[in-house]
Amino acid sequence: MSLYGVMRTGVSGMNAQSNKLSTVSDNIANVNTTGYKRASTEFSSLILKSGSGNYDSGAVETTVRYAISDAGNYQFTTSATDLAVQGNGFFVVQDANGNNFLTRAGAFVPDSTGNLVNTSGFQLMGYNIANGATPTVAANGFGGLQVINVNQLALQAAPSTKATVAANLDPSATAIAGPAGPGSYTSKTSMVTYDNIGNAVTLDVYASKTGANTWDIEVYNGATALTTSGPATTFTFDVTAVGKGALAATSPTSLSVAIPGGSGAFNIDMSAMTQVASAFDFKATVDGNAPSAVEKVNIDDKGVVTAVLKNGTELPSFQIALANVPSPDHLTPEVGNVYSPNLDSGNVQVGLAGQGGLGTIKSGALEDSNVDLADELTSMIEAQRGFTANSKSFQTGADLLDVVVNLKR
Repeated sequence: MSLYGVMRTGVSGMNAQSNKLSTVSDNIANVNTTGYKRASTEFSSLILKSGSGNYDSGAVETTVRYAISDAGNYQFTTSATDLAVQGNGFFVVQDANGNNFLTRAGAFVPDSTGNLVNTSGFQLMGYNIANGATPTVAANGFGGLQVINVNQLALQAAPSTKATVAANLDPSATAIAGPAGPGSYTSKTSMVTYDNIGNAVTLDVYASKTGANTWDIEVYNGATALTTSGPATTFTFDVTAVGKGALAATSPTSLSVAIPGGSGAFNIDMSAMTQVASAFDFKATVDGNAPSAVEKVNIDDKGVVTAVLKNGTELPSFQIALANVPSPDHLTPEVGNVYSPNLDSGNVQVGLAGQGGLGTIKSGALEDSNVDLADELTSMIEAQRGFTANSKSFQTGADLLDVVVNLKR
């Protein structure tokens, strides 16, 4: 046994306890950091081979581990863009240089351009689903992801392309003298549509009874007929089924018109129309919208970001991406409470919330740090005692070395 070995072992022990104190200090400093994952120092012995009569003192090694897979408590907020992952997975974020990282810190707010960024300046990534687009997910990479922007749909108009009608035609109604163009008609209603730049275009719908269970329906804009298949479309009803009065099997179920200033055909689905002994009724659900600014943003549990315009129109614009790795606790921590994959963590797998083992997204909530302050203070006392004991070992070796040196005197 060497006195120098005793001293080196004491130094090794003090270094190990210093590492533990370092992780404890970091944990305590980040006890209120959103999405922070606690670090811990694990010890392992380093034993040197010794002969039968002598013992060579070894040392102690430390390994830092991160409890990344342990979820923290959830704190609810009043901001719809504060997000938390309930279950497995991480948000995919991007720094100013275009590098992608993973994080559980979901305190996002729109910046001056409408991009959602968290408190560390990382931008939230997702897939563009505007105008009904289907997200193309590159499962083993970040391909196809875009920065989520909540302002890009502001002041954009969507032309009307379809309408769904629920209507009833009164079989006992009598003809009425109409304006130039449609002439006489039995029943009339109107619906508002939108052209390519968001102008409201009113369509007048005229229904004229031309025979038993037979009706002609025409669509006009003022005095201009719009029906593309001719001046009128003839609909017939089957009254043999008791209480039904639905369209006959041989009848058309829709009609198409060309909206002035619009692009393409505007299709009106009439398949739910009936003719029963009740007053005329006409209800239509029309798509499209006039230009309007974004009033607020809603995010559902699947991560669909919907811009709610001031006119009440809801426009799904993005779907937030989630990602995971086979071993989350081996991810590499980076500055800004983010993580990057490595060989030990395994390759990143990207998907959508609620699919492929990924968790769901909670809007209006944040994940707290998973640090337990009481545990950290206990660990601090343990490390302090351990450091002191190792310093005593070092000091004893130094005192014995002094005795050896003094033997010469």
